Amino acid sequence: MSLTPGGRTDDPRSDKLVAERIAPPPHPGDKTGSKITTASLRELKLGHEPITCLTAYDYATARLVDEAGIEMVLVGDSLAQTMLGYENTLSVTMDEMLHHVKAVRRGVKRALLLADMPYGSYQLNESEALRNATRFVKEGGAEVVKIEGGEKRSDLIRRIIEAEIPVAGHIGLTPQSVNVMGGYKVQGKNLAAVEQLMRDAVALDRAGVACMVLEGIPREVAAMITAEVSTPTIGIGAGPDCDGQVLVFHDLVNLTFATPAKFVRHYGDAGAMISDAAGAFREDVKSAKYPSDEESYHLPKETKTGLDTVLARKRTMRG
Repeated sequence: MSLTPGGRTDDPRSDKLVAERIAPPPHPGDKTGSKITTASLRELKLGHEPITCLTAYDYATARLVDEAGIEMVLVGDSLAQTMLGYENTLSVTMDEMLHHVKAVRRGVKRALLLADMPYGSYQLNESEALRNATRFVKEGGAEVVKIEGGEKRSDLIRRIIEAEIPVAGHIGLTPQSVNVMGGYKVQGKNLAAVEQLMRDAVALDRAGVACMVLEGIPREVAAMITAEVSTPTIGIGAGPDCDGQVLVFHDLVNLTFATPAKFVRHYGDAGAMISDAAGAFREDVKSAKYPSDEESYHLPKETKTGLDTVLARKRTMRG
């Protein structure tokens, strides 16, 4: 018998706990509970039903996001900053990404699970890219891998898809190109750049991507791309005309320490909640208010009686 987080006594003989492990709670955000697949995304686009996507990097967050009915869960390389404290996404490794993908896989039952291919995992050569994409599927349980870049990545993307691995594209502001772009800047602001974005989108569409992320581009351009391609578009800083929207979970709940981008909307303030909870805990411990007697375990009555007897004898012998 062991204690699990939350102070629950985790006894494998408990029918209730076994049932909880076998049958996770229903997803309140979805009445059918049907598994989301790459085909589901196409159906949602055709039906003009907006697609939702959030990042997740650990079991608990992934489970909560999945149970909320979110259609796509992305283990983004943004975990470099949100979870590991790196300056940008360039430093995160395949092994670090896989560690988090595995954790998220355990929490996701219904949503489609995407994993970011980190910088250096697909740029060197095709063989290395195929090997790393395969690791995400075989070891991590990912259902789709995401690759940044448009026309220049289309041949590689076709090859990965031929290996039976679905791919999500990503164009516009591509964070792994931050040094080339000279920072995180909105893309597609002149006619030549718009034309290149359209070529990138069409190239990804023809390559057969399961979806494509449009990041940091003008709303008008995102609307043009969405109307032009058959694959679902997922916007982040690309306006409301995309087929779906994605946000970084830590931005969603105000758990980041940087100034938020223009497109970020806070739907909760977990940062303040965690700070307040930690401060209250410290105060209660310092003032001896935690733990209380009710929050403490006690000896069985007969054991307590026996122990008191032993202690009384020891006190007598000392006297």
